[in-house]
Amino acid sequence: MEKRSNKRRVDGWLLIDKPAGITSSAVVNKVKWAFNAKKAGHAGTLDPEATGLLAIALGEATKTIPYVTSGMKAYTFIVRLGQATNTDDIEGQVIASSDLRPSDEKIVSALLPFLGDIKQIPPQFSAVKVDGQRAYKLARSGEELDLASRNLFVESLKFLKRIDPDHVELELICGKGGYVRSIARDLGEALGCYAHVKILRRTWSCSLNVKDAINFETLEKLAKDPILDDFLYPIELGLADLPELKCRPEEIVKLRNGNPAMVLASNLDYGDEAWVSCNGEPLAIGVYKAGEIHPNRVFVAK
Repeated sequence: MEKRSNKRRVDGWLLIDKPAGITSSAVVNKVKWAFNAKKAGHAGTLDPEATGLLAIALGEATKTIPYVTSGMKAYTFIVRLGQATNTDDIEGQVIASSDLRPSDEKIVSALLPFLGDIKQIPPQFSAVKVDGQRAYKLARSGEELDLASRNLFVESLKFLKRIDPDHVELELICGKGGYVRSIARDLGEALGCYAHVKILRRTWSCSLNVKDAINFETLEKLAKDPILDDFLYPIELGLADLPELKCRPEEIVKLRNGNPAMVLASNLDYGDEAWVSCNGEPLAIGVYKAGEIHPNRVFVAK
């Protein structure tokens, strides 16, 4: 006889202010343990030494992860000038150095070409796949990788302050797939002085903000305590960038079965994506077509 799981169903979002020194996957595992939850996943990896917003989706909220990861994200980071490392951050080995220290004005000017639609080459130590293997695994073995450039949209890249001659603080707002380490590396090359990321912090992602997150110590302290559920945000938090449509109760069964259903008046265009609710409960995500929603993701009833 199959052993029955004692895990419980938990649906919603938990926002964690991730500390340095732990992987994103380890945080997800800790959240699952703390809630005794069946299912969880994160909306965008942070490097082990990075801090800040790590959004954890539990249960049915995992179906909204793609709508968070595809949105804009904001980071503040400190760049160490004068050194390049093989990982493009402080964890790596120094592979080149320079005594040149550009002025604030030159740094600000050098940021301009990074705005808009740009091409970016991921770090050698990254999770991109090369012939089915993660790049960081190949890089650890000493292999020099010829990684292809990727498209990235950069909405903003600002100079915040000069900390000292060797360090500056910047703020980046970018789309999906951006590597802050690559920004620092390429900025150092553009300035002719080399550079890498020393400190990295994610401040927000889509509608999710680190100001609303709990710290890791709180998670550990309240683990297995029912009060931890009070820190959960609803499933629809991950759908803030999608329009919401309403349907009548008689359409619920159709949506639950993955079939098209009529929605109330909408100003959406044919083919737009939206999510559907009834009496405040999210039912499905789908494509709007001539008064109907055609679901591609359906939420299981509570």
